[in-house]
Amino acid sequence: MARILAIDDEQPIVELIKNGLEKDGHMVTVYTSPDQIAMDQLHQYELILLDVMMPTMDGFEYCKTIRSYVDCPIIFLTAKTMENDITYGLGIGGDDYLTKPFRLAELRARVNAHLRREHRERHASLNFERIQFDLAAKLLKVDETVVTLTKSEYQICEYLARHKGQVFTKEQIYEAVFSLEGESDNSTISTHIKNIRIKLNVLDIQPIATVWGIGYKWE
Repeated sequence: MARILAIDDEQPIVELIKNGLEKDGHMVTVYTSPDQIAMDQLHQYELILLDVMMPTMDGFEYCKTIRSYVDCPIIFLTAKTMENDITYGLGIGGDDYLTKPFRLAELRARVNAHLRREHRERHASLNFERIQFDLAAKLLKVDETVVTLTKSEYQICEYLARHKGQVFTKEQIYEAVFSLEGESDNSTISTHIKNIRIKLNVLDIQPIATVWGIGYKWE
């Protein structure tokens, strides 16, 4: 059971979300506008579902506003499917997205997969020359400099690093990280890896290699 917050300006959608997730035993709070919830209440939630297209405040802008206050997964609910929109949403701290219209079964599966990921046990550390993973704190460091990664970016790095040298397809990475089959979600992994590379390039290191026609590996 988890405490979940859903914000979407369409009342039928928040009712669908609430009814569907409560079947899995979750406690779901729904609002039709970000203005309806105080910032100091956000810490109580273990996952946030956030609509992108809202009249009072864009979901992307709201994510940027609250990211420093909450550390839980944020899943965007969006009719936007352009690559730039996806890249932007994941780059500002979103962990995943669902394109409207979505199936309730898929929503429930995504939510539960992210919650399972949050509760996984971790070992202490993982080290590779200049790169160090603090697995308990979920931090990646390069020469003791902490790299600012989103939760999903960090999880992808950790998964590939734990299997150094092994090549994984985008579908395999998505399934391993999110505990879901990823056939239709190649853009999520591609976007996260693109953002990871941009952040690591500043520190002059690129441990994730593209194996053309197959996928990615940690070198």
